Amino acid sequence: MSAEIESVAERTAKPRRRVHSEALKRELVERSLLPGASVAALAMEHGINANLLFAWRRAHPRATASPVPAERASSVGGSAALVPVEVMPEATPSLAMAATAPAIRPGTPAGTIEIEVAGARVRLRGAVDETSLRSVLAALRASGA
Repeated sequence: MSAEIESVAERTAKPRRRVHSEALKRELVERSLLPGASVAALAMEHGINANLLFAWRRAHPRATASPVPAERASSVGGSAALVPVEVMPEATPSLAMAATAPAIRPGTPAGTIEIEVAGARVRLRGAVDETSLRSVLAALRASGA
């Protein structure tokens, strides 16, 4: 009777999870980290769920390490490299620079200014004459618009 119970238990037991070798995990992670590699296609090719491969990638030290050093970047397939950047304070223009700066030609729009005053919207395009703008704003304030 016990042999019969064991055989029934064997047939109705849930299938165990597949155990993947560390070599297979490492190979798939390395291939998935190559430029242009599709994790979904790679997972499908090997009959695993893409989420499982993403979990392996998160656990892989190279995937979480710092970017590829410049000497290895060309062998990996890219020429991108991180370079140091230093932000300098903005320099004030010298007189020589101001003299050589291109002047705004008449008729060339320099930008747009949009002002809302008491419910009225004033939109100015191109070069703006300061005196004209002051008189328009004063008129708007006086009218209560």
